[in-house]
Amino acid sequence: MKAEIVAVGTELLLGQIVNTNAQFLSRECAALGIDIYYQTVVGDNEQRLMDSLKLAASRADVVICTGGLGPTQDDLTKDVLAAYTGRQLVLHEPSMEAITDLFRTRGIHMVESNKRQALMLENSYPLHNENGLAIGVAYTYEGTHFILLPGPPKEMKPMFSNYASAWLRTIMTDEVPLYSKMLKFAGIGESNLEYQLIDMIEAQTDPTIAPYAKEGEVTIRLTTRAHTAQEGELNIQATEEEIRRRVGDHLYAERDIPIEATILQMLEEKQYKLTVAESCTGGLLSDMITAVPGSSQSFLGGIICYTNSLKNKLLGVPMEVLEGENASGAVSAETAILLAEGLLTTTGSDLSISVTGVAGPSPSEGKPVGLVYVGLAKKGAETKVVTLQLSGTRETIKIRAAKSALYHLWRLLKEN
Repeated sequence: MKAEIVAVGTELLLGQIVNTNAQFLSRECAALGIDIYYQTVVGDNEQRLMDSLKLAASRADVVICTGGLGPTQDDLTKDVLAAYTGRQLVLHEPSMEAITDLFRTRGIHMVESNKRQALMLENSYPLHNENGLAIGVAYTYEGTHFILLPGPPKEMKPMFSNYASAWLRTIMTDEVPLYSKMLKFAGIGESNLEYQLIDMIEAQTDPTIAPYAKEGEVTIRLTTRAHTAQEGELNIQATEEEIRRRVGDHLYAERDIPIEATILQMLEEKQYKLTVAESCTGGLLSDMITAVPGSSQSFLGGIICYTNSLKNKLLGVPMEVLEGENASGAVSAETAILLAEGLLTTTGSDLSISVTGVAGPSPSEGKPVGLVYVGLAKKGAETKVVTLQLSGTRETIKIRAAKSALYHLWRLLKEN
């Protein structure tokens, strides 16, 4: 069964809000075994919406619309579907009672336009709105199944999960749900990962292999059709094992989590405490770590020592190392080591990371943009330093430096 999502709202076209509804619906439909082939965004215009519905109906078995069910004149979705199908809009009495009761309880005068939210196509199936006023609609016309959902995600998601999906199951025949598994990689670029797996990607049938990336991380999604999770795991087992054999050294998780979440799990298991000293990343590394709920169990905190004076005063890096004709400089392996070791001594943590480098846009100390040193200090062990030569904008270099530091920390924890 093929489906198309039609998101209605001029605010989407203007970029005033992000269409997160399509992401949710695509994921939920895949779980039901329904393939999303197209996603359309159309403004609050009667003719353009009519054209979009006609086109969607010509190429999809299921058309799911979000938005345009509210009380104002530009909420046109039900009106346009009624015109397209030749059906009348009728009042759904339970919804009308709920709307009336709400306004009465709040002591607010209800204007006539609010009745529009209780309208539905005659002979259609109503979809209850648990968090709002607009009733949803499910209706089949000339072999195409239409579902109308509200635009606000807090209303749309429970309406689909609790009511629309159940209605879809009644019209489905032999669809087999999709089962997907995420494999998360770090310390390897998307192009290099694809190169290692290119023969598998080109020959893929079932399961399918889809690599995609964001800064500092790469994900492979393995997808198969299976009635149960156990069947899905069996279907992808051989493919996953071969991927692990080739690039398993970079695999840090089997679900969609950032590497910092994996690191915090490892730290908690080992009962290690972590601290960070940041120069060029300016607190970004600490922000990534503390974005994970429960990070305080293992993360003591960090120091942003952006200037040489703070590197010296807070973490004891000698000024003769930082400045002078024969000095190594703030951007150096020596400084990265001293920062990490100084932090370890100052805080009493088990592990500390330091990051110092040139984020740009101009060189510093005669050193090129993108040169970054990461220090890794562990209580009772020799401090390690990693040299990176990164590229990109200032913001990109900061993100890549922070992610690289996390990757090398993960490797250190993995080795131990």
